[in-house]
Amino acid sequence: MRLAKIAGIAGLALLASCSANRGDTTGSIPKTSRPLEQMTQPELAAVSRSVGDRYAKNPKDRNAGLQYATLLRMTGKNAQALAVMRQIAILYPRDREVLAAYGKAQASAGELEQALGTINRAQTPDRPDWKLKSAEGAILDQLGRAEEARAAYRDALDIKPNEPSVLSNLGMSYLLTRDLKTAESYMRSAISQPGADSRVRQNLALVVGLQGRFQEAENIARQELTAEQAEANMTYLRAMLSQDNSWKKLAAKDDGNTN
Repeated sequence: MRLAKIAGIAGLALLASCSANRGDTTGSIPKTSRPLEQMTQPELAAVSRSVGDRYAKNPKDRNAGLQYATLLRMTGKNAQALAVMRQIAILYPRDREVLAAYGKAQASAGELEQALGTINRAQTPDRPDWKLKSAEGAILDQLGRAEEARAAYRDALDIKPNEPSVLSNLGMSYLLTRDLKTAESYMRSAISQPGADSRVRQNLALVVGLQGRFQEAENIARQELTAEQAEANMTYLRAMLSQDNSWKKLAAKDDGNTN
């Protein structure tokens, strides 16, 4: 079972999805009663419809397009998000924020090589953007180029030291190569930073759960999720670990250990 599928179906944040991390405020999503990442899919769909209506009235509205594409990605409509961003990129071909969002939409739709090219075009060597470096790392991880991905994350950290979303992405990079102890170390560093958000903590819960420490993982998850959601995530991870022999062995080996 692929790790991305484990994380994706469990509803936990995974860097490979190129979802919005802290700092990814593309288009300045309208204020809502609670953070988007804590909303249910029906709630996200309602916000998406509202923003989509605004975009439909004026498809040349840059901010509406960015907002709508972000929400579409968050609700799993990756092909539609890509179509929206393709149109916005045609209208604003030199806009770095637009190019960054376009690259993320391409990555979410599986166009990884194209996404990497778009992100690199958005970057400027004389004024490198840490968010673009982090996005580059996420795409490289999906391409299986782990060492290059980690170099990109470290470049991002040189620009923005101790940024929790980048530390979390770096941790997830190690998780993808099944180095769970190193992954947990970076995740714990990430959640200790000011501004660490729900997705960072859910990534830590995933890493801890994959080591078989389900109660600890559930306790971490419950800080952000409802008890039912946290329990559902752990139930799913238990089921996946029991089906995937290599992960089952790794969890058994690490069960009860702490860093």
